[in-house]
Amino acid sequence: MWWLGLDEEVIRSLRLVDFRCFASLALELPEESVVFVGQNAQGKTSLLEAVCVLVRLHSPRTSRLKQVVRFETGSFGVAGECWGLERRVRQGGEGMEMRVDGEECGSQGDYLQGGGLIVWMGNEDSELVRGPGEVRRRYLDFLGAQLGAEYRRDWSRYRRALKARNLLLKERRVDEAQVAAYTALLIEHGEGIQRQRALMVELLREPVAAAQVEVSGRKEAVDLGYEPTGGYDLEAAFAQAAEQERRVRQTVVGPHRDDLLLGLNGLNAAQFGSEGQQRTLAVALKLAQGKVLHGETGRVPVYLIDDVFGELDAARRNALMGALPAGAQRLITTTSLDWLEGEGAGLTVLGVEEGRVG
Repeated sequence: MWWLGLDEEVIRSLRLVDFRCFASLALELPEESVVFVGQNAQGKTSLLEAVCVLVRLHSPRTSRLKQVVRFETGSFGVAGECWGLERRVRQGGEGMEMRVDGEECGSQGDYLQGGGLIVWMGNEDSELVRGPGEVRRRYLDFLGAQLGAEYRRDWSRYRRALKARNLLLKERRVDEAQVAAYTALLIEHGEGIQRQRALMVELLREPVAAAQVEVSGRKEAVDLGYEPTGGYDLEAAFAQAAEQERRVRQTVVGPHRDDLLLGLNGLNAAQFGSEGQQRTLAVALKLAQGKVLHGETGRVPVYLIDDVFGELDAARRNALMGALPAGAQRLITTTSLDWLEGEGAGLTVLGVEEGRVG
């Protein structure tokens, strides 16, 4: 099968049609790394987003892929040679079409089974520490979806059941039998999600702590914890929350409400960490994500690094570059090359202006 032939951990080309500001683009990528430089709103981030869509069918900027379609056009296409295979994704009015080496994939699961691994790092990552729980859940979900089909299956079925159950709870007369049927699905798949998330947190604990020390240059103690709303017994949690759910007319317990707890030196990182500590912890979380992906799959992810270096001081920038795995492909965007020194001095640099790259 084509997904068993993965040997080159690189993306060699990228082609776009009607994606964000790009009417069309054909780009060859170097085997190791490239820096895309340009002013804001020129298309740099969209290049990284397109790679993420091509590899993972996922955008870090929107939950609806229809929003990446270029203004006043009806569809988009992304394609490229990834890991020695030609991959193509097209979405239009008739839905999504996915092909690998010309062979159509019957489902997103089939397409992703043959995909590579991605770590996305952006200047918005500080929200991982000081933002709402939804941001941290997305962090865990993106990791879980890349670690295996079981997580993708549980989360997909959970979301569908959650949407249907919430619609039922909003009705004037609630159909309790239907609610109960969807509750059973939420319990089944929700407990699977919670179990896998808790395992991921344990896998992340040591590499996050190590990366925090490496990037900060200080001995800082990091603590991670997984907090399931209502505990790990979802059946009991739903029974206890029944009256509240009928009152607020929505589902109030389950993985969609859980959180990843972050501590620094024994204190809540969001409340008591300095801005520099919070930024460093966000970087450490993403570096740890890459470590876990590599450790659990044996494969090195591609790092998509969006305008991060301008937000870090020189010591942290150099530490981040040094912490990235040797030989990993890195696609980096920036508005300035002032930081490009030391380990970054030999990288290929391409300018981006008004949707053109060169």
